[in-house]
Amino acid sequence: MPETSLEEPQPMLLVEKSDGVAVVTLNRPEAMNAMSKALRAALAEAFVALEKDPEVRVAILTGAGDRAFTAGLDLKELGSDPGGLGAANATEAVANPVKAIEGFSKPVIGAINGVAITGGFEVALACDVLIASTRARFADTHARVGITPGWGLSQKLSRAIGIYRAKELSLSGNFLDAETACAWGLVNRVVPPEELMPAALKLAADMATIPPEMAAFYKRMINDGFGLPFGQAMALEHERSSRWNAGITPEIVETNRQAVLARGRTQ
Repeated sequence: MPETSLEEPQPMLLVEKSDGVAVVTLNRPEAMNAMSKALRAALAEAFVALEKDPEVRVAILTGAGDRAFTAGLDLKELGSDPGGLGAANATEAVANPVKAIEGFSKPVIGAINGVAITGGFEVALACDVLIASTRARFADTHARVGITPGWGLSQKLSRAIGIYRAKELSLSGNFLDAETACAWGLVNRVVPPEELMPAALKLAADMATIPPEMAAFYKRMINDGFGLPFGQAMALEHERSSRWNAGITPEIVETNRQAVLARGRTQ
């Protein structure tokens, strides 16, 4: 009789929580962590659950293995589904992973462990901070596949690295290595593969010490202002800052000031 495996299949999405930090891992390494319909739905469900979890203050998004963060939409799956390409322009979080991430009020650190290609590049751009392994590479192959981005890449990338560099990537389909991505301002820093998760966890731990209401309010103010002309963004800051600061007492400021001074002495 042939041997049968008693091992349970691994879930396509892993979520581990500790000390206020949730690590969300796209777990399809055999498919370069491609975003199948089921994986996109699982990711949306996970972020909804993490949003509701008061113990979670920061999320880290990464991919399993060292080949890929994610290759984007599962093109093999799309090739067998005549209506599947609609996912490229989906507006609901269950089908569009960028919407699932952007709807999360807490900080999201992208730990880019391998290639982030096309839709995977868009998923990376949805994170608040990017830390890349030296094995990370980015590519926009939309034009080569014959489709246009629908999860934000055509607008976000130029705002992140400048319009000329964005056109170079999108109109060539060439890969961008991690070191150049850092020099261009796309990622915050580059570390050896074995240091990727420790670096992400260290930053997440720092972020987790910010009161969650403050972190969510500040993140939203930055994001909302970034999408406006400068004058309107300044007006938005004035309105929201005035509203927030009106509830802060001198005693709160002094207590927080002492904590900041004490923390500064350890850094």
